[in-house]
Amino acid sequence: MNGREILWRTTRLRHRLSTRQLTWESAERALFGREQPDRARLLRDFREAAGRPVLLDRARAARLAADHPAEVAAVIAAAEQILAGKVRYFGYPHASIGAEVDWHLDPLSGTRWPRVDSDRIDHRTATGDPKWIWELNRLQHLPWLAQAWLFTGEDRFADKAFEHLDSWIEQNPPGIGIAWRGAFECGIRAISVAVAVQGLRDAPGLTPDRFARIVTLLGESARRCWADRSLFSSANNHLIGELAGLVTVAVLLPELPSAARWERDALALLTTHAERQILPDGAGAEQAVGYQLFTAELLALVYALLALRGTPPPALATVLDRSSRYLSLLVGAADPNPRYGDDDGGFALRLGPEQVRTVREHLGIAAAVTPTPAARRASTQTITAAWLRAALGTNPVGGEDHPPTAESPAPQPAPDADAVHTDCPDSAYAADGGVVVLRAGGRRLLMDVGPLGFLSIAAHGHADALAVTLAVDGRDLIGDPGTPSYYGHPGWRTACRSTRAHATVCVDGLDQSVIGGPFLWTAHAAMRVRAVDPEGGIVDAEHYGYRRLADPVVHRRWLIAPPQARAVVVVDLLAGKRTHTAQVSWPLPPALDARAGNCGHTVSRDGVEVLALSYAATVDLAPNQLRGEEDTALGWWSELLESREPSWLIGAQACGTGPFAVATVLTPLTAEVSPARDLRIDLADTEIRVRWTDGGIDRALSVDITRDGAVELSSLVR
Repeated sequence: MNGREILWRTTRLRHRLSTRQLTWESAERALFGREQPDRARLLRDFREAAGRPVLLDRARAARLAADHPAEVAAVIAAAEQILAGKVRYFGYPHASIGAEVDWHLDPLSGTRWPRVDSDRIDHRTATGDPKWIWELNRLQHLPWLAQAWLFTGEDRFADKAFEHLDSWIEQNPPGIGIAWRGAFECGIRAISVAVAVQGLRDAPGLTPDRFARIVTLLGESARRCWADRSLFSSANNHLIGELAGLVTVAVLLPELPSAARWERDALALLTTHAERQILPDGAGAEQAVGYQLFTAELLALVYALLALRGTPPPALATVLDRSSRYLSLLVGAADPNPRYGDDDGGFALRLGPEQVRTVREHLGIAAAVTPTPAARRASTQTITAAWLRAALGTNPVGGEDHPPTAESPAPQPAPDADAVHTDCPDSAYAADGGVVVLRAGGRRLLMDVGPLGFLSIAAHGHADALAVTLAVDGRDLIGDPGTPSYYGHPGWRTACRSTRAHATVCVDGLDQSVIGGPFLWTAHAAMRVRAVDPEGGIVDAEHYGYRRLADPVVHRRWLIAPPQARAVVVVDLLAGKRTHTAQVSWPLPPALDARAGNCGHTVSRDGVEVLALSYAATVDLAPNQLRGEEDTALGWWSELLESREPSWLIGAQACGTGPFAVATVLTPLTAEVSPARDLRIDLADTEIRVRWTDGGIDRALSVDITRDGAVELSSLVR
């Protein structure tokens, strides 16, 4: 942080700690001023949806129940679990919150969070996991209950929703407790409450007095979203969540005295930061796919509500369009979810019961909101997408448009929609995000040549510069091990962000970038992209993270994967002058098994060999492998936060005096394709030469290190 940010943070904290604590009564007076509202009229206007858009309603619920019976049944089942007092978050087991919920209690750890001023709670040093208690207090289960009531007409679902809201308001006065720790939590919770209560607007249990309390909760949450919004190095997805929450409250409750100003100011700032966080090529600035989905869905929700009102913001449509095109490029027709950077599985609005959001599910939501052909081709449908389509009148994939109703005008296309290419290329380079996609047949390669993360703290980035992942026929062979923990297991958190855990090179056992805390990097590895040839399948890039060593080292990597070639070749050059170790790592998904051989590994799935890796170096080289280590927390794979399972981390370690080079040949195996053999590598002053044999063909690779992207591949049949 620079001096301005430190001063801002100190001043804001001092102000909050010195501010007189609000009660719900004083919060209502502050919200409406001296003229308190007519509560009965307030509720009547809300029920009539006067001057506001509507997402959840009974007519659409009937349509969804007829068109999507399986998805509707899943939502009702999730709501039944809430009635039974059971919840599950992340990879933790199910927890019982009982009939009368204690919103400060984590029943899994037994941690009871203190009912004190939220600014006095240090969530980083507590015994419990703040992510769990925050998830409970986001109240994202309320939309399940609202939908279940709309689908079934059974008042028990609505009554439970109101019961939870009543007890939450009673136990959580403004600013008291962990639930108020940060404006971001206020914003995400406000979205859930506002949308759910609108779905319940005709329920008998929504009395004028109860509605007034809920409005006060939403108004106070909105006020904090603006007053305590994330700025400077924290202006990442948190700021988007805060602004989206503020706009949602302002649009759904236009009678609030500050609603027009909130919407105007928040939407202006949201548009500015949407442009910053979704880069010109459509990649997410945080260098984390999970957070790009989260951010884009927050933007999509705001766009949808404004489109329903008849005032769709074209700038947000443009941002959503380019995000969808980029994500469609990553997954193609049948490729698995790309994984890099942090992912906590967060939801902007949790209408469906799925535990995580895949890229294809997200694209289904995006396609329902804005007319993006690329998103429609790569999408999977969810109940969230179905609600948005029903509201906005957009068509499902391959279906006809529903005619928009009077209160649901069709969304407007982005201004430049006609100028955007409709077909995603098989291979491409997203230069702003720093991701190269190389496809050939059923093979997808991704190479990370981008920055560490967003802003100075790069909170959600991983030290994975130059990492290469490989998927064949829609299944990962070399992947990213994911994010097993934020707070619950600090050792897991450190390991998953490390260079050693990723498909790149770790020098002298150190990370490329320097960790300063669980969500902080104090030194970022600078990157230089020398050449990218998507059509020829060649990438040449380097990073300078190891220049901080006493003997500075530059790591340069060539990825050579011509579309017609069977094998993929990765060449690493470590440019130093003294003795160093270089660990080349290749993480495997848990379903794969690995067997070490002579200077290589063979990888199998269900007993069938699917990949061969061969290694060679210009110095001493030793293949190695590990799986499920407890002391280092390496050799694990995570599909959900706070969960992991053992997986192989294979590779080889080279040791010698620099400069030296290492070659890895990755060969996806079939009955007709055999592994590379007799791999050799030589380093001259200006040239790296690699030779190997496969299928009776001698192959040679020459790399001119004095020129960018200068690679020649030749073959000779024996």
